[in-house]
Amino acid sequence: MKNKTIKYATLLGLVVVLLVIFSTDMWAQCPMCRMSAESNLENGGTAGKGLNAGILYMLATPYLIVGTLGFIWWRNRKKSKI
Repeated sequence: MKNKTIKYATLLGLVVVLLVIFSTDMWAQCPMCRMSAESNLENGGTAGKGLNAGILYMLATPYLIVGTLGFIWWRNRKKSKI
């Protein structure tokens, strides 16, 4: 069982590394936000960069919450089997 878990963890790590290496730049913006950010950047502002970062943080938050809850559940389930 332990050997199987190590294989899955290694495979998952490899997939994550490959996705990071071969991913392209992603900018998650709606068309109106994009237009507003572009006009701000053209006029010398820096609001567009902050807007992109904020959107990506909001995108990551649900995954972090679910991942944390899943890890806690997995750890407690593992302890109860012992």
